[in-house]
Amino acid sequence: MIEPVTEPLNASSYIHHHLEHWTVKTGWGTFNMDTLTVSWAVGLCFIVLFYCVAKRATADKPGPLQNFVELIYDFVQTQVKDTFHGRSALIAPLALTIFVWIFLMNVMDLIPVDILPKAVGLLGISHMKSVPTADPNLTLGMSISVFLLIIFYSIKIKGIWGFFKEITCKPFGAWFFPVNLVLKVVEEVAKPISLGLRLFGNLYAGELIFILIGLLGYWQWILGVPWAIFHILVITIQAFIFMMLTIVYLSLASEDH
Repeated sequence: MIEPVTEPLNASSYIHHHLEHWTVKTGWGTFNMDTLTVSWAVGLCFIVLFYCVAKRATADKPGPLQNFVELIYDFVQTQVKDTFHGRSALIAPLALTIFVWIFLMNVMDLIPVDILPKAVGLLGISHMKSVPTADPNLTLGMSISVFLLIIFYSIKIKGIWGFFKEITCKPFGAWFFPVNLVLKVVEEVAKPISLGLRLFGNLYAGELIFILIGLLGYWQWILGVPWAIFHILVITIQAFIFMMLTIVYLSLASEDH
């Protein structure tokens, strides 16, 4: 068990302390336990909440929570219908999961930076980052999952031969297949990298700003509250962008022409 930090922190060590992960080394590698714990916790809250609302849903007299969940569902369903031109029972649930789960993980950035580390410090844990999406391992892991779905849908819709022709014969024809292949690989690999790094960069920057504001002590509320209000827009937009790009990429992969 890691011993909690007891010595006073200066500005530099305070920033470094809050940016360091709670890690556990095993024979399988090093795990960022704070990222895993918080992401699983908010994911479980999402599942339980939506399940309870679905079980108790009624058309006679829906409550505020049911109306809110239905609003989110209709919003995501509309985006899928307008963007995804193929047929799949997976896309709408996937889009809903991505949007809500990423939003809930982003919301953790609005918790004051010292609360969660001090709480887990009582258990002997010295480091705790409360924002899973500020960890590139999680954001790139999610984007790689999307990338694998892109490959799956490309092969499923176009077939292996059609997928092979797409990556070797476009855009310059079969005679230039080495160039086509290189361009296609770069194009496809750029999708998960940009998708993951965009989410990570925005949330990491937001977390860093909150940490810098935390150095102000009791005066942090002067800047912290306005930044938190503005950050609500940022975390919502980032969840929406990740969801929309996922739908767009899968729609492109599903087009057979």
